[in-house]
Amino acid sequence: MAKTLSVAIITKDEETNLPRTLQSVLWADEIIVVDCGSSDRTVEIAQDLGAKVFHEPWRGFGKQKNFAIEKCASEWVLSLDADEEVSPELAAEIRLLLKNTPDMEAYFLPRKNFFLGRWVRRGGYWPDPKLRLFRKGSAWFEERAVHETICFSGATHTLKGSLIHHAYPSLEIYLAHMNQYSSLGAEQAIAKGRTSRSTPAFLWNVWINPAATFLYNYFFRLGFLDGREGFLLHLYHSAYVSWKYAKAWQACR
Repeated sequence: MAKTLSVAIITKDEETNLPRTLQSVLWADEIIVVDCGSSDRTVEIAQDLGAKVFHEPWRGFGKQKNFAIEKCASEWVLSLDADEEVSPELAAEIRLLLKNTPDMEAYFLPRKNFFLGRWVRRGGYWPDPKLRLFRKGSAWFEERAVHETICFSGATHTLKGSLIHHAYPSLEIYLAHMNQYSSLGAEQAIAKGRTSRSTPAFLWNVWINPAATFLYNYFFRLGFLDGREGFLLHLYHSAYVSWKYAKAWQACR
């Protein structure tokens, strides 16, 4: 007997991305959207496409995603971000998997990341496997402010079809997100005691580590083969690392 599948998505002002995401999973048994106060047409779009919408104040990425998973009624859960899309190949693979008896309790999905419209294939951005498909109750998100990851122990497998990540169509959106994420990352660094108060720690976290990150990803991991888009992505990602620790230092001066 085929296993049922719920798709869990959290949203906030995602009217541009959400239609594409929902259209790619309309074959699922259930779509759960947890919205934290959108001021655009996000909720209307979700309802029009048959999703069950829940309203929940923002609790942080990890807690918000776990709340969405709790609302899922199916045996299996596919957790998606609102700017991700399930490719037709991946959809067919998941449907075939759940039609039979899955061998594993959780599955990684290779993710294609697009930056300024270009698929970034190098510098550590491909295949970028993400654990997103799992039997309900077997996995959950770490309750972190940002860069939340799924906690799971046990045997896993990686599917072949791609999850498509329409991450940053413009520099303005990317830089705004990195500014937000660096502030959240600074809070985590402070909680861990990594405040860069000493001069050596400051130099390492704010200057040397970001520079080393750029050199490693851009040159040793062949990020330069992704053209100007690759250069900008790795340059500004390194700046994000610097911003995070600079903000932690500033908060603890």
